[in-house]
Amino acid sequence: MEIREIKNSDFDTLRTLFLKERQATFSWLNPSKFKLDDFEKHIKGELVLVAIDENIPVGFISIWMPNNFIHHFYIDQKYQGKGIGTLLLKAAIQQTNFPITLKCLEENRKAVAFYRKKGFIEKERGPSEHGDYILFELPENIN
Repeated sequence: MEIREIKNSDFDTLRTLFLKERQATFSWLNPSKFKLDDFEKHIKGELVLVAIDENIPVGFISIWMPNNFIHHFYIDQKYQGKGIGTLLLKAAIQQTNFPITLKCLEENRKAVAFYRKKGFIEKERGPSEHGDYILFELPENIN
């Protein structure tokens, strides 16, 4: 498994992964709201690290560096549960300063459990157009 910054050759695969995983993850939302061209719009100006398995992008994390804010974090369903998320998170931590923050919708229970397991602490809760969210913060490095 290789973790590296995004390359132009990754875009087609990641565009599809982003669409597919958002539709699967946010099953309570209307899937037609997600579009294939959302990927470029959502990562603009962000640091994007990609997990590569046998030359295929299988996941990514995007960070808005001015605020150390994890904006997007997706792993292809076929590769989930294999430690790839942990590898991407560790790589992201090496690129940022603490504290690192992110927002996660409460309905996304799998992600909420992952962030708590990795040492993120809940800082606040609030409403959003897609449901209630939790603002998580990682105050220091994970092991």
